[in-house]
Amino acid sequence: MRFLRRSLTGLFLLAVTVGLLVYAGAMVRDAIEARLSREARAPQGRERIFAVNVMTAQPGTVTPVLSAFGEVQSRRTLDLRAALRGTIVELADGFEEGGQVRAGDVLVRIDPSDAQAALDRAQADQMDAELESRDAARTLELARDELAATEEQAGLREKAFKRAQDLAARGVATDATVETAELAAAAARQAVVSRRQALAQAEARVDQAATRLNRAGIALAEAERVLADTVIRAEFDGTLSGVKAVAGGLVSQNEVLAQLVDGQALEVAFRISTPQYARLLDGAGQLAKAPVDVTLNLYGENLTAKGRIDRDSAAVGEGQTGRLIFARLEAPRGLKPGDFVSVAVEEPPLDYVVSLPATALDSASRVLLLGAEDRLEALEVRVVRRVGDNVLVRNPDLAGREVVLQRTPLLGAGIKVRPLRNAADAAPQAPQMLELSQERRAKLVAFVEANKMMPSDVRTRILARLQEDKVPAEMVERLEARMGG
Repeated sequence: MRFLRRSLTGLFLLAVTVGLLVYAGAMVRDAIEARLSREARAPQGRERIFAVNVMTAQPGTVTPVLSAFGEVQSRRTLDLRAALRGTIVELADGFEEGGQVRAGDVLVRIDPSDAQAALDRAQADQMDAELESRDAARTLELARDELAATEEQAGLREKAFKRAQDLAARGVATDATVETAELAAAAARQAVVSRRQALAQAEARVDQAATRLNRAGIALAEAERVLADTVIRAEFDGTLSGVKAVAGGLVSQNEVLAQLVDGQALEVAFRISTPQYARLLDGAGQLAKAPVDVTLNLYGENLTAKGRIDRDSAAVGEGQTGRLIFARLEAPRGLKPGDFVSVAVEEPPLDYVVSLPATALDSASRVLLLGAEDRLEALEVRVVRRVGDNVLVRNPDLAGREVVLQRTPLLGAGIKVRPLRNAADAAPQAPQMLELSQERRAKLVAFVEANKMMPSDVRTRILARLQEDKVPAEMVERLEARMGG
């Protein structure tokens, strides 16, 4: 019985399986016949719509900003040199690297013994010259008096000779008497000549004494100058740099002891291209005194200063291009000579231009505008200026139209788009702030305090910011990048 029951069950299951297979084959056959009998129809395509960021073009006046990099320099730099050879006997207390000095301060004193001895000798020589000058003046006065007396005596002798001649003519005097009177008159005239010669010698002696006195004065002035050269003073307020002198050291003539730098009279030198230089010229062809902004980026804390263009270089320079511009800085707080800074120069304003992202422009200077039914239109514009990531364009048909901000190869004239206007009008986001853990904050503070290359005022500001509850993320990233965190 058991065998019969199992055999019947197997036959039943086999019959059910065969039936299901036949039913499935019939369904497949019917589906194939229905597909083959259906008419062929082309699929309907759907137009693809792209989402784009747009902004409304509003022409206006824009002041382009020219960006460059430059180096801070001092307009007043003085080399402190030793005018004499000798031993340094005195150094100022602040004569050290970075020492602050005031105008007129004594910085270095060289051994003045030899210079003082030379000055004493020059003073003694001048005293001798003055004495000789007074003696020559007295001698000249006496020579003039003797000449006057001799001329008076010669006059008397001449009168006696004429009287003897008159007496001889009347027969009262003899010829011998006349001859004696004549000889006496001739001797008197000879005496006058001798006194005149003595007077000339006295006058020559006076001139020689005056010359000697002048030479003594020159020697005295030179000795005083040499003595003054043993003392080196500060010509202006500034900071010492490159100090090499030490107390007791022997210096040679014209040796550089240090360099005095005026830290308040700073300027920045930056190089720009020739087209950029041409845009800074005024109507008379002169370099415009345009305002500049100088920025030194330090660990997220920027040191800034304002100034104006002062002059440009006289020549391009060998192996150089463009123009080298010098801008004078006003109140350069925290900046030092040698700092590498970024410079922003305000160019002359441009009227009736539209500022667009550079991504809105293609290689043919065309932009895409939002037209009817949200379809794009191409418009060619004139590029007036490129400023960073933006371009300044001009076209009368651009006013009031909505411009696509980012072009892609998929966008073109006639393409239907979905405009996104909020992205263009979104306000700039505030700087991201971070809440630091105690361990992370301590590491940053220790790194800043150990950094001796950072200016003290910048270090103080950074430490103050690190003590706040929230710290700018940019500052944290810069500090951790430098400390390897």
